[in-house]
Amino acid sequence: MNRRALVTGGAGFIGSHVVDRLLAEGHEVLVVDNLSTGRLSNLESASRHPQFTFLHADITSTESVDAVEQFRPDVVFHLAAQADVRVSVANPVFDATVNIIGSLRVIEAAVKGGAQRIVAAASGGTLYGEVDPSDLPISESMPWQPLAPYGISKKVMIDYLRSAQAIYGIETTSLALGNVFGPRQDPHGEAGVIAIFFQHYQAATTPTVFGTGDQTRDFIYVEDVVSAFLAASERTGTGALFNIGTGIETSVRDLVNYMNRITRSEVEPVRAPARAGELDRSVLDITAASHQLHWSPRVGIEEGLIRTWQWFQQVNG
Repeated sequence: MNRRALVTGGAGFIGSHVVDRLLAEGHEVLVVDNLSTGRLSNLESASRHPQFTFLHADITSTESVDAVEQFRPDVVFHLAAQADVRVSVANPVFDATVNIIGSLRVIEAAVKGGAQRIVAAASGGTLYGEVDPSDLPISESMPWQPLAPYGISKKVMIDYLRSAQAIYGIETTSLALGNVFGPRQDPHGEAGVIAIFFQHYQAATTPTVFGTGDQTRDFIYVEDVVSAFLAASERTGTGALFNIGTGIETSVRDLVNYMNRITRSEVEPVRAPARAGELDRSVLDITAASHQLHWSPRVGIEEGLIRTWQWFQQVNG
């Protein structure tokens, strides 16, 4: 069944991939994005589609609420966010404005517009905070103990989504994402380590590893994340949180080895002190998503890196 879908942050890295999949499946799509980190170039193919509409607006504004109310979406994919841990540490008020006030505006718009469901992006690393190694991989039953303001604001967003479901009856699902990577990830600003490193490989410059290089993350390819969003949008929302990752730890040191092999290089990164607010280890238990969303990742780390490197070469070659 074709639906009317709102995608906040739809010009961003993950959001634009969600938009492409929705359009390919025949849905009508409205994107709301202030282009602070998103790019219109990410929507180049989408913009030629007759079922696509773009609104240049901030999710914290009443303009976006009014536009969404008029669009009357069936489902809302909420990906617009301040997603940089470092920015949240330096400017927690700004982080809270975007991630908390902005999310409240999105909820308001969804309720006024008669949406049936909201699927929102949360953080699988910062939400749970630093956990004991014996508790890895992290399951959804783990206490939420975010260390960085970014993780705190995402926790509050989830609480407000659950409140909206209880008060207004709108179905909500939150996805705690691992470290997403893939084509279109901007190596500047809030980018993940993979995009940053590949930019250095492309430019034949030396990347910097902060900390020992033994810190781990659950790296998941963007195509698999998109599949998770679509799967969640088909499920009756219960206010649930689902981890979306691979269940596999990959260290920064491992990443460098993969990248050296893929690019046929022998890069030795520069070392620098660890950055405030960042975790030593993070890997997610994805059992619940597998069982309840009937979803599982299909692209392994090395295959995803190969695809991402090919994209970097095409775009920057």
